Amino acid sequence: MALHQNGYDVVLVGRVLTQSLPLEERIYSVKRFNVLFEKGPLFYMAYNIRLFFYLLFNKADFYLSNDLDTLLANYLVSKMKKVALVYDSHEYFTEVPELIMRPFIRSIWMGIEKWIFPKLRKVITVNDSIAEIYSKKYSVKVKTVRNLPILQDRSLPAENKQNWSIPSSAKVFLFQGAGINIDRGAEEAVASIEKVEGAVLLFIGSGDIIEQIKAKVKKSKLEQKVFFIPKQPFPKLIGFTKMADFGLTLDKDTNLNYRFSLPNKIFDYIQAGLPILATDLPEVKKIIHQYDIGLISPSSDPEILAQKMKEMMHENLDRWKKNLNLAATELCWENEQHKLLELFDNG
Repeated sequence: MALHQNGYDVVLVGRVLTQSLPLEERIYSVKRFNVLFEKGPLFYMAYNIRLFFYLLFNKADFYLSNDLDTLLANYLVSKMKKVALVYDSHEYFTEVPELIMRPFIRSIWMGIEKWIFPKLRKVITVNDSIAEIYSKKYSVKVKTVRNLPILQDRSLPAENKQNWSIPSSAKVFLFQGAGINIDRGAEEAVASIEKVEGAVLLFIGSGDIIEQIKAKVKKSKLEQKVFFIPKQPFPKLIGFTKMADFGLTLDKDTNLNYRFSLPNKIFDYIQAGLPILATDLPEVKKIIHQYDIGLISPSSDPEILAQKMKEMMHENLDRWKKNLNLAATELCWENEQHKLLELFDNG
């Protein structure tokens, strides 16, 4: 949107999977590939081949490669056609747990990264920690452009709890995201909420372990304490987020990608005015302490998390709400987008 609104003709290229939501209407063009495979090495190979030929036969002045899994096709065509390339790394890709547990596949991605990254001239990533790691590793200047949301209208109404059978009197702890995966604290959140009276846990989104979490809730007979709402289109998401009282981000320090992560949901919680309970990770802790908008748990142990939840329910919410208002006006895309535009405006 920022590029489109500043005079660029944008085409967003991606893939469509069986479970993909329909795209809401956008102000720029969108191209979605149907790929024969939906996961695994064959998917990434097929997608990059499709992307390579699409880029090769369509004119552009810039390419923006989003994460390592699109870099190979973008880089090859950018060199062939002498088109400027911006690389946008949304995470510490080669350290994600899904790759750590598959060393051969990880070695392929690391090989692609080591070959291409030192040759890049325009690189952005989501926080200072990852920027510093990449800068030192490849001797390339990496710029931080945080993935902040657009400033939200605070008067927008929240979705009705009763529509989702959530008790209106209960305090709602929200676990939100499109990547509810292993080691992100979902299992511990379920175990914790069982120990907290007057509160319920709400999951909004999807991920690799969401079905396992649902099965665990059913087996433990926690259907009245834990609720699930499927992934929502982003324009509607804020209303669902505002239905909660507190936001959870509970990534574990089990790998470098999670240790240095700065999840998008933190900024969604801030825009919705939700105090945050987070695990002790450097980039997350920095935001919460800087603005004083929640608590840090020293551990993801369910007993400790449950105690922190109880503390939050009896904290000075007026102070947090006031600080969240300030954080929302500062941590928004309107204040961050100039960093992205500079990369393109400078050629």
